[in-house]
Amino acid sequence: MDPWAPKLIMVAIDGSDQSMRAANVGAAIARQSGAKLHLVTVVRPPEGWWGIVGSPPPAETLGNALSDAQRAVIEKTIEALDLSDIDYETFEEVGDPANQLAASAESHNVDLLVIGQRGAGVVERLMVGSVADRLVHISRTPIMVIP
Repeated sequence: MDPWAPKLIMVAIDGSDQSMRAANVGAAIARQSGAKLHLVTVVRPPEGWWGIVGSPPPAETLGNALSDAQRAVIEKTIEALDLSDIDYETFEEVGDPANQLAASAESHNVDLLVIGQRGAGVVERLMVGSVADRLVHISRTPIMVIP
């Protein structure tokens, strides 16, 4: 029997220390196995962040703010990783992080999804549980959770 060797690894990144550790592990596995690496950041669009007396911002303004934040996370991650000799792509997604990551991993036929045990969203974790915990329950893709 041949040993399992992933061909495509997806790493969820959010700028937290734990997602950086996950990105380092994902990159190391990609380098060792010759796999392609996808670095993915997912943001949940804020609901009601403008307050009860204001009106929602124009969709373009909100979209630009989310995209700028995601790009900053991706750039920070790329600068910190050694990606030499690794074929990689970056993706920016918007939606519920766990559902979006599971769907993206499935649609891209990812062999391994790597995620930090806890991300940057403390309030969200308290309210709906960690993204990693939810992914373990809903994903059809094998998941490696990095503490």
